[in-house]
Amino acid sequence: MPKVSIILPFHASAPTIAATLDSLQAQSFTDWEAICVNDRSPDGADRIVAEYAVRDRRIRLVTNPGTGPSDARNHGAELATGNYLAFCDADDLWTPGKLAETVAAFGPGIAGLFGQIGFFTETPCDCRTRSTVPAGALSIAALLAENPVCTMSNLTLRREVFVTTGGLDADAVHNEDLELLIRLVGEGHRIVGLNSLQVWYRTTPTGLSSDLLAMRIGRQRALRTAARYGVAPTRAAEAVYFRYLARRALRLDTGPREAWRLTREGLRMNAAAFLFPARRGVATAAASALSLILTRRLRQTLFSH
Repeated sequence: MPKVSIILPFHASAPTIAATLDSLQAQSFTDWEAICVNDRSPDGADRIVAEYAVRDRRIRLVTNPGTGPSDARNHGAELATGNYLAFCDADDLWTPGKLAETVAAFGPGIAGLFGQIGFFTETPCDCRTRSTVPAGALSIAALLAENPVCTMSNLTLRREVFVTTGGLDADAVHNEDLELLIRLVGEGHRIVGLNSLQVWYRTTPTGLSSDLLAMRIGRQRALRTAARYGVAPTRAAEAVYFRYLARRALRLDTGPREAWRLTREGLRMNAAAFLFPARRGVATAAASALSLILTRRLRQTLFSH
């Protein structure tokens, strides 16, 4: 049995899935299987995966009996045989040392690991922004401010932990990773970060994470889960979340007023929490204000990475 089972759901992923599979095959750690779950992809992405599967026996193509990315991931986990489940989306890329670093870091009492993310549009070479990894284990209170895991592509869990916690909420499309993390932490599992770049995250204006309204609606589901563990977001946490949305609006160029509106909401919640640390908060507020007077081309040049 392989040490790691990679769970890769895909839908309408023909333009990107080959590059994602290439990044899996480039891993320095080779004891893995990749379960690629076809979630009714309409564009021939399944044929691309099938071609890879012929050349690499570690890659399996299966079909999601349900619908949606969370259901597809759960189905992949049911078929997995590895000790660890490493999730990857079909438009993201892994750095070559991701699996080796992660497997080596799993010690007693650690249920899950994540790393640092680089955000890109066309190729990783255009990355200008990287995520930060907090010290210590994740807490529900911290997750309600800003989720440092950011994407399922950045999460590796012990398989038994994922199964006993109930897996992903099959109905969730947005913030499904946040809701899962809250349940994991709420049940006493320790999730910690590695301060090394492990994932290249592709930002596109048509991706699921580009729908900021849907993300906010999805977050309400996560807040209800947090409430079951007696945790509610503070005004400071809400301010940090609005800062996260404003930064994403700038990166995706959702319009000159969207980032500024989110910034104002965050400042009203808690100005100090929004603005500091200054390299994130003051910079976000300044960029949001500046976006009101710039042309679309200049906004894309300055903020789209």
